[in-house]
This record gives sequence, structure tokens and C-alpha cells, in this order.
Amino acid sequence: MSLFKKIFSKEKKETLDKGLEKSKTSFFGKLSKAVAGKSKVDDEVLDNLEEVLVTSDVGVNTTLKIIERIEERVARDKYMGTDELNTILREEIAALLSETHVGEAEEFLVPESKKPYVIMVVGVNGVGKTTTIGKLAHQFKNQGKKVVLGAADTFRAAAIDQLQVWAERVAVPIVKQKMGSDPASVAFDTLNSAVADDADVVLIDTAGRLHNKVNLMNELTKVKRVMQKVMPDAPHDVLLVLDGSTGQNAFEQAKQFTKATEVTSLAVTKLDGTAKGGVVIGISDQFQIPVKYIGVGEGLEDLQVFNKYEFVDSFFNI
Repeated sequence: MSLFKKIFSKEKKETLDKGLEKSKTSFFGKLSKAVAGKSKVDDEVLDNLEEVLVTSDVGVNTTLKIIERIEERVARDKYMGTDELNTILREEIAALLSETHVGEAEEFLVPESKKPYVIMVVGVNGVGKTTTIGKLAHQFKNQGKKVVLGAADTFRAAAIDQLQVWAERVAVPIVKQKMGSDPASVAFDTLNSAVADDADVVLIDTAGRLHNKVNLMNELTKVKRVMQKVMPDAPHDVLLVLDGSTGQNAFEQAKQFTKATEVTSLAVTKLDGTAKGGVVIGISDQFQIPVKYIGVGEGLEDLQVFNKYEFVDSFFNI
């Protein structure tokens, strides 16, 4: 029985393979050392495997779950050769991700029943938040959607300017005010504009300051409350953007933001730059929040809809 079904286009899959190349090379280098000279999966191999997973940024708690699943299979099958380990890992990690990712989106789609569909984007400065918004705007526009951007990160002039650049590049309207304006006021104006313009998707950028969590929490709560004056069920998605290249630091950011606001989906960026792709597995499992998008390159098309089967297939395909 194979868990892996092909739904990505050849081009997208090649981009994903390339984006995860460093992670895969690093992981298999460690794995080959872990099983060197061993033909059978025993306690020593499992101890070594545990270390490989932890040092590949999968995270301690998720690693222990994976090891436990493999121990159960070893006990059930009585004998497991080390040559089977790659296949077993693929199956168990895909099964683990399936607990968070029930369905799989194939494209950048939004529910037709919510119009406009409002995505509030959160994350610390420097993780690729504004770039992710720009790339999402591009993808939604390619799907024939009318998109509006809201520059509610009014704390930094650079954030407003950067979003303006993306709005011009993708040719979508942007609602903004001057630096220091009330973020909730920008969000309110953005939604009013989107409703009046019969837009399909609204992407709201927010400030990424974590040094004062109480202020951040209050600000995000206020932004939500004010948006709900225009649309009672907004935002429909709170997307947390995390920099995958920071490994364990991404876990910490996820922890802080899930305390500050209700996060409903994740985007993990910059996976192509380092060997820390394992962080996607750990964060998805630990926070029980689905990873919706992953960034595997600089190009406009290099933000991909996350598919657990394709991700695990690329990670473990040697």
C-alpha cells in the first residue's frame, strides 16, 4: 500500500525537490552514519535515529512520537532490516502529518462561500511575511480572483513601502495610511474597500513585534474586532509565517504567536536555503495547525501549496 499519490505538476515537484535538496542531503548523511554496519533495526539504531531526527529540526516531542511508531512496527514485525528504514520513516511521517492535514489543497483556492475571503497574516519581521503576501496575491490573481492588500503593519515605514512594491508588481490594489496610523483603522478601510469593489480575497499585513507580547496581543485582537464591524466572521484565516531556515527558533515564534492570537494556518518560508526542512514536520505536529504554504525559492512561483505526500516524497526520495 502506498501513501504517495502524484498530484503536483512535474515542474512544481522539481522545484520542491530542489528546494529540499539541502535538507535531504543532510538528513541522509546522518541517517547512513546511524545505520552503518547494521543490518537490523535494534535499540542502538533507534537511539541513533532519534538523534538524527532531533538534529534535523524535527523537534524532540515529534521525534519521540516517530520513534514510538517505529518501535511498535519493529515489535509487530519481529524483524526489520535497516534497508527498510527509509520506507518506514516516509510512511510514519506521512501518517503523522495526516493527523493535522485532513484534506489536501491542490491549488491556491479560497472558499467561494466567503466573499471577500479575509486572510490576516502574522509573523515577526524578517521571516518573509510581506513577500509571502505578495506571492499569495500573485497566485490568487492567477486563479482569476480580485485581490486587495491591506498595509496594517504601520509600525515600520519600510513594511508599507515593501507591500506597495508588491502591489505594483502584482498589479493589485493596496489600502494604506501613513506610518504610525492605527492598524485597525487600515484593516477597517481595507475591508470596506474590498466589499465595495466586490473583491474575492483580502490579505492584511500586520506588525511583527514580539518584544512586547501584551501589546501585540491587544493590537491583533483590536484589528480582528474592527474587521468584524464590516464582516462579522472576519478574518477567515489567520496565517502565521515562519522562517524555516531558523530551525528551532521557528518553534519558539509559533509558540509565542499561538499565545498572542488564534492561528489557523502556517506558511513556512526559506526552506531552500538551509538543511532545516524537518522543521515543517515538527511544527505541524506540535501545534496541530496545518501548514498551508511552503517557500522553496525566491521566484514568484516558488511559494507552493503544501502537500504532505509530495513533501515527504521529496524529503525521502533518494
